[in-house]
Amino acid sequence: MTLKYLIQKEFLQIRRNAFLPRLIVLFPILIMCVMPWVMQMEVKNIVVDVVDIDRTVESQRLLQQIAASNYFIFGGQKATYAEAMNDIEKGCADVILEIRDGHYLIAANAVNGTKGAMGSAYLSQIVSPPVAYAAVSSQPSTLLLYNKGQNYKLYMIPALFAIVMMLMTGFLPTLNIVGEKETGTIEQINVTPVSKWSFILAKLIPYWLIALFVITVCLVLAWLVYGLTSAGPVWLIYVLAMLLALFFSSFGLIVSNYSDTMQQAMFVMWFFVVSILLLSGLFTPTRSMPDWAYATTYINPMHYFIDAIRTVFVRGGGFQQVAHQIAALLAIGSFMAVWAVQSYKKNSL
Repeated sequence: MTLKYLIQKEFLQIRRNAFLPRLIVLFPILIMCVMPWVMQMEVKNIVVDVVDIDRTVESQRLLQQIAASNYFIFGGQKATYAEAMNDIEKGCADVILEIRDGHYLIAANAVNGTKGAMGSAYLSQIVSPPVAYAAVSSQPSTLLLYNKGQNYKLYMIPALFAIVMMLMTGFLPTLNIVGEKETGTIEQINVTPVSKWSFILAKLIPYWLIALFVITVCLVLAWLVYGLTSAGPVWLIYVLAMLLALFFSSFGLIVSNYSDTMQQAMFVMWFFVVSILLLSGLFTPTRSMPDWAYATTYINPMHYFIDAIRTVFVRGGGFQQVAHQIAALLAIGSFMAVWAVQSYKKNSL
């Protein structure tokens, strides 16, 4: 019964806050409606300067192909390579294509390494002549098992689930207890017979319910806005979301327990969140990391969540395919929840 009234107190505090209810509703909507359009690895609008010394029919046809491509912006023809290089140095061009004696020279501005490398690769596919194979059987072929339409949003939306869950269920609990410390309301709890377990559970349960609301909003928006639905069981997505919320809400309360001010809590939480996010494999493959960095993925709950949510949402995997990730998330989350209870000093004030 005590837990019931404590949970009511938490929801009253959230409702009386003029900012938090709006944040809880608007944040997942904005992330899901905006970020899939901008968080993509495709490189476009690459400005190409062409130095055409040959002036042949083939070279002019090549220029037309470049100008018609969706990836390039034709920067114009330059009289000399030095003139085109001047555009590179000024930042007006990204790639130079020189055509001389039937040979092609591609020079890319590597200040932005990704744009230079991808721009050179795209341009090489246009200028390279087709390879004649001796037999049809020797030609390489690609078999797409998942996401056959190569819709990049289908890869990014599960990642956005993780980001929204992390920010909503991580930072809000972080500001909870330390906020009560600053306002002085924590002193009223400290003089009551409320146990530490009841107090911490009352802090965690509202954010688990918020996690259910957030993941529901994300799934509905993915269906309404992009026409994307989970290839696997939807209930598994909710299970994974709740386990991730268990970890981040517990971790946020741990940071809040050890912090004296909101500023301290925010900086500490931000440090760990950025580290967890970058080492999770969300943006880059974990196998590309050094061995010491890859070892951190064994205790990184975001890594398990990303792997599992993509297995369920994109590949249509079931419980057996993500059982390992669920067990790891449950173990890490339970450990953090116990730590959150033990780290709360009820009589510290």
